[in-house]
Order: sequence, then structure tokens, then C-alpha cells
Amino acid sequence: MTASKSVETQGVEYGAIRTELDQEAVERYLVANMPGFKLGSIHQFSFGQSNPTYLINSASDPPQQYVLRKKPPGKLVSQTAHAIEREYKIIKAIGEDGTVPVPKVYALCLDASILGTPFYVMEYIKGRIFTDVRMPEIETKEERTKCWMSIIKTLASLHKLNPDKIGLGDFGSKAPFYPRQIKYANDVTGNEVGEIPGFDFLVDWYSKNAPEGRGLEGGVIHGDFKCDNMIFHPTKPEVIGVLDWELSTLGHPYSDLANLLQPFYVPEQEGAPRPSALSALRDISEADLPIPSAEQLLKAYCKEMGQPYPLQRWTAAVSFAFFRLAVITQGIAARAAKGQASSAKAKSYSTMFPLVGMLAVDTIERAGQTGGDSKL
Repeated sequence: MTASKSVETQGVEYGAIRTELDQEAVERYLVANMPGFKLGSIHQFSFGQSNPTYLINSASDPPQQYVLRKKPPGKLVSQTAHAIEREYKIIKAIGEDGTVPVPKVYALCLDASILGTPFYVMEYIKGRIFTDVRMPEIETKEERTKCWMSIIKTLASLHKLNPDKIGLGDFGSKAPFYPRQIKYANDVTGNEVGEIPGFDFLVDWYSKNAPEGRGLEGGVIHGDFKCDNMIFHPTKPEVIGVLDWELSTLGHPYSDLANLLQPFYVPEQEGAPRPSALSALRDISEADLPIPSAEQLLKAYCKEMGQPYPLQRWTAAVSFAFFRLAVITQGIAARAAKGQASSAKAKSYSTMFPLVGMLAVDTIERAGQTGGDSKL
């Protein structure tokens, strides 16, 4: 079964269960922990490369819908890639703050004897998910622009949060973000599926050119902030939910911003595999773009944050976003090789991560910054 393609649920797809789930155990747990619950049906969402994600339809009166996310079975390639507990913690904290829209969480189960691995249950938010950043389902550029400005406003609202005031002061290290990420990337092995092109050059270049700024470090960042992790109101150009917080931490806001704007730095390469949200917009003129340009969105973000434009070391932020995506997709490819990636499309990542790695190098070369320290 596939979800309706109606305007109200655009981009939300689910179907047969691909990753085994004990539905009787799910029912027992929810009946015990959510008064009045009665199980109707369970389906698995098509999205969610890392943690299997399920739609639960209740048979209660009135019927309700919930989402269950759990760690995958088996020996995990990466513990940090399946941080169910952290995801629950940050969604709960941000939801209680109320500034950034997130699903309401209902329960966290760390007892692996229930479903084999830890899981949590949250609200299902009915709305639209745009898997293509160009939002072709929307008829006018004016409406698409409003949607994108809502994304920017949501991101700025997240970056303005004080982690200490919402119970997330210990959610991650407050040491400089990019050096931490470089060290992590150095620790990742690609032996299962191959190496990232230009890895040594990139690590060395980032060590000299990564974004910095004491006033920017240590804030809450999403970790995978992009168009298809937003739920939009069924009819209004408004973000009503932010999903997929498993990579969230404390860090540098440029990381989220560069991740969001990646499509604007991707050239058109016929037949090149890439995530569906990573459209190739680099070579399209501003007049021909179906959505606001990167410059317009960057200026809007700076205005929301009260920061000067242009941003220093933005080239490094963009390049590193590609590099980080290469590391992540390499990990998905490794998990697919071990049967731990839950997306039906996960195997394609074995050919994707080398191309994304080359984009990281290309971004630096196009900016003419392959040499020493650069502030651009």
C-alpha cells in the first residue's frame, strides 16, 4: 500500500514492512503505556535510511496515527548513526520549548527484549513533504518562495535556542565543531565499500580553512537539516514539523545552513546518482530558478539571525557539507552491505558517496581556494 498522493500528504509514502517488526509486541507495549490504545495496522515508511520508521494506525475511537522509530537489528556499523535515545531527548526538549515545531513524543523504550532494539513513539503530523527542493507540486514561484522562507525562519529559530535553557546543555561538546567533525571522519573506515576521493586533501584543507567563531559555536544544530525533513502545513506555506533528529548535537550553525543549501552547489551530471533532495541547481540562472536563489536565502538567514552578509568561510562550509554527506552515504553503503540500512534505495549509496566526495573537492577548486587560509 502507498500513501495517498493528495495535496495534503504530498511526499509521504509507506508500504509493506521491510524490516521485521513484532506487531503483537508493539500492541502489548502501546496498550500498556498509552491508555485506550487499540492497534489497527502498521506500515513502514519509505524514508529512513538509518532507523526503521513505521506508521501505526490505531483502531481507537477516534482513530489516531503514530510513528515508531527503532534501531535496526544486528551488529551496528556505527553506534552514533542510530542514536534513538538522543533523538527522543532533543525532540522532547525542543517540543517543550515550543519555538521550533516538532512531533510530540509519547514513549521511549530502552528495553531491547520488547522489539529487539530500543525504540520510541511519537505523533504523526499530517502534512506535505517535498522530496524535490524545487517543489514542483506547488504552482507558483511566489508560494514556493514562502515555503522556503518558512524553512529559513525555522532554521534560524533553532539556531537561536539556548541549549542550557532547554535542558540540552550537556547534549554535545562545546568545543569547536569542525575540528571535532574532522577527527570523527578520520576515525571512520571505508574498507567495506571503498574510500572517499580526495579524503586526505580535504581533511588537511579543512584543518586550515574551516568556519570558526566563538559566538557561533555550541548551539543546537539539527545535523541533517534539509527540505525533505520538513513537514509543511497541508495547504499553507508553513513548516509545521521538523523530522529526523538522530544526527543532532551542539555545534556550528553553518553546518545546518550549508546542508540545506547544498543543491545550489550541485552541477547537472546526467545519470549521476544522488539523494532525491539534492537537485542540481548550480548552473541555473536566478531568473530561471523555480525557488529563491542561494544568495536570497543566505541574506534572509542573516537577517533572521542578525548577522552580517556575506558569511565568512562559506566555501569551506559548503565543501564540508559535501564531505560530511560523503561520509554519511559511505556509512549507509556499509550498512547496506551488512543488511542494516532500512531504505529500499540504500544500496545505491555505494556509487553515490564517491561522487559527493568529488563535489567537496570541486567546490574548493571552483572558488580558487586550494592553497592556504581563506576567509571567503
